[in-house]
Amino acid sequence: MSLPIKPGRAGTMTHDYKRNATTTLFAALDVLTGAVIGQCLPRHRHIEFLAFLKTIDRQVPKRLRIHLILENYPTHNHPKVRAWLQRHPRFEPHFTPTSSSWLNMVEIFFARLTDKAIRREIFHSVPDLIDAIETYLAAHNQDPEPFTWTATTDQILEKVRRGRVALDAITG
Repeated sequence: MSLPIKPGRAGTMTHDYKRNATTTLFAALDVLTGAVIGQCLPRHRHIEFLAFLKTIDRQVPKRLRIHLILENYPTHNHPKVRAWLQRHPRFEPHFTPTSSSWLNMVEIFFARLTDKAIRREIFHSVPDLIDAIETYLAAHNQDPEPFTWTATTDQILEKVRRGRVALDAITG
């Protein structure tokens, strides 16, 4: 059970708190509208990722190309995933470095989901957790808003330049 926040103490859990398992939320963010296709699956293996890709394929109109911005997680690079992507050319994967700004948009969505639907809640079962996630997704998609970049192109390129200079200084 969670203990209340009070002055001088952050939120905590009692010693007998029992975590009732987890779920994996796969999410696809439409950057133009802010809508999210989400699916809770029991694990994060290539099998579940392929199931999620099939969900995206069913829900996105066939006339549209799908650009997948993916981290370099082994699930996304599995031979069966690569074979599926080759058979579905409208899916174009883009693999990004760790902490890439392209992934930040979906990370912002996950943070909002956590803050508004999961954190400080007690779920007595995985289905209860999944219900909370799906309820949040449905509410979010009723009136989605796209994320907007606040940095200018020049600011982004300057940050890349500084990163290269720092890397050159380290590597000599």
